[in-house]
Amino acid sequence: MLRIVEGALALVGGDEFNPGNEEQDRLLAAAAKPGPAFVIPTAAARQGPEQAVAHATAWFKQFGLELRELPVLKRTDANSKELAALARTGGFFYMVGGDPGLVAQVLRSSRVWNAIFDAWREGSSLAGSSAGAMALGSHSLIRATWPNRFNRRPTDALGLVPETAVLPHFETFGHRWVESAERELPGSTLLGVDERSAAVWTNGEWRAMGPGAVTVIKSTKTDTFPSGSLVGGLAAPLRILPDR
Repeated sequence: MLRIVEGALALVGGDEFNPGNEEQDRLLAAAAKPGPAFVIPTAAARQGPEQAVAHATAWFKQFGLELRELPVLKRTDANSKELAALARTGGFFYMVGGDPGLVAQVLRSSRVWNAIFDAWREGSSLAGSSAGAMALGSHSLIRATWPNRFNRRPTDALGLVPETAVLPHFETFGHRWVESAERELPGSTLLGVDERSAAVWTNGEWRAMGPGAVTVIKSTKTDTFPSGSLVGGLAAPLRILPDR
């Protein structure tokens, strides 16, 4: 029987690969399993994935990781048997920011996502920032109306953190999503994460890291957790994906 010892998981609030992210990124790198370390530029597919890969690669060198791209930019990539086999060997995965709806649209129920999940469940590090973090919840909040970027509607995400929607960039603009998110997702947990900060799952608990804070909103209760503190009210990641 497969022994489940899930790896570190980080939900980052955005502005990744810049100073201020050292605490969580150092932990993720140290916790990585042997094997390739991948940056996944899916969210940046329409915005210059090459730049995102270059930025990530340069940033993680200081933590002793040589990142390589896992080139999953469209649905056919996500269902590639070759890319899925490659992902299954990975010891570290980082999903960059960009388009909030694209990551889940491309990866959900795909061979590559199943391979990433299985690798994480066996101890590989996994992180997502901004749109990448949003995709790891049960729902991604995408723009509902144009040009109002603060009115959001939910779309099904990858579901690793159940009944949870991530609101990145919380201290700058993500907090303005709360009203529509509460209306559209009654009963779900809203996780606000400040930029260059993260909610990090390791050793069976969530902890706030980075220079900002993590905010957990459910029903009428709002709790803010400063860096270094344990985060309460947030569901543990699933060990079995709901669509498998």
